[in-house]
Amino acid sequence: MRHIAAIVLKGYPRLSETFIAQELLSLQRIGLDYSIVSLRHPTDKRTHPIHQEINAAVNYLPEYLYQEPLRVLKAWVQTRKLKGYAKAILIWLDDLRRDKTPNRIRRFGQAMVLAHELPSDVTLIHAHFLHTPASVARYAAIIKGLPWSCSAHAKDIWTSPEWELSEKLDDINWLVTCTSANVDHLRNLAGRAPEKVNLLYHGLDFTRFNKRQSEYSKRDGGNLDEPVVLLSVGRAVEKKGYDVLLQALSTLPPELSWRLVHIGGGAMSNDLKKMAQLLNIDEKIEWMGAQSQQVVIAKYEIADLFVLASLVAKDGDRDGLPNVLMEAQSQGLSCLSTRVSAVPELIENDVTGVLVEPGQIDALKIALEHLITDPDMRERLGKAGETRVRETFSHEQNLELLAHKFGLSSEPIT
Repeated sequence: MRHIAAIVLKGYPRLSETFIAQELLSLQRIGLDYSIVSLRHPTDKRTHPIHQEINAAVNYLPEYLYQEPLRVLKAWVQTRKLKGYAKAILIWLDDLRRDKTPNRIRRFGQAMVLAHELPSDVTLIHAHFLHTPASVARYAAIIKGLPWSCSAHAKDIWTSPEWELSEKLDDINWLVTCTSANVDHLRNLAGRAPEKVNLLYHGLDFTRFNKRQSEYSKRDGGNLDEPVVLLSVGRAVEKKGYDVLLQALSTLPPELSWRLVHIGGGAMSNDLKKMAQLLNIDEKIEWMGAQSQQVVIAKYEIADLFVLASLVAKDGDRDGLPNVLMEAQSQGLSCLSTRVSAVPELIENDVTGVLVEPGQIDALKIALEHLITDPDMRERLGKAGETRVRETFSHEQNLELLAHKFGLSSEPIT
């Protein structure tokens, strides 16, 4: 069946979710008729060029129910007449009993508005992320008597209670997720229908990432005027391991010449800057904040080494397969990361990059020193990583499954 979809996102557009924007544009190109539903208004001051190419209509639901009470009331008056409303509210009340939070109340209010305002020709509701967006999609789909599906990623899987994941998987039509670790975990929770859960790497649209043009530098950390440029792109949150990275950098030999460029916003930004000052390495770090993809690509070109010290956060949150690692490798940039989640599915240690155990300051320091001082190794790993990522992680190769799920051909509409 060829679907007309409403795609539910937590916020749109977002600089940190280029993988979602890339998927939306690809679905547009192969002819999916869809609209975007956002639970929140955008907070980023910039957007990526890719966002300008997406022409779907966007419906912003009430971010907080008290802000648009008449809209919520009108939705309740109309949706309570629908056949699926009674079933939906019973499911929601059971969820609320186990999760007595304002967020759970807000989800049902947003779901009523979504169900009420949903275009009449929509045949499928699809959510990105298995926590809040999937809850809103699920309640709305039940109210309307429609199927629903989901793309699951990282935090939404590993920080959600298992009872909620199991129940969502019980009535979902299908789900895709971006790592084998995610697939195994969710299939174990899927009861009698593990086949609903499918592996779908995000992949990259290589039309946006040209092959490396510049020569590899021979910087080896021995010249104060030519520091080795380290680049890291990621939100300043616990799971990215930036506190571990800063500690590892602070233990490098003082005579070693390096400079770290960090791109990304995040709640821990100020704390990390203060930490860098206490460790006496703040003068070697450039904090750029959130940037457009154009700026990020330009920084890949001039960097010598990409570093991402991902770890499992205290609440269980972790990366899936970070797109920035694939992006860096597509530019021939050698990568140093950790054995977390699906990172080893992308990087083979000492073949296409270097991996250390997460949270291990000494191991990260040793790997950093080795890579900073060995430009030949950086070049070897960078070239091997670029070859593999372009052969194995093309977005076009992974689009066929998603196209099939939406009832489409993966061939672009011309």
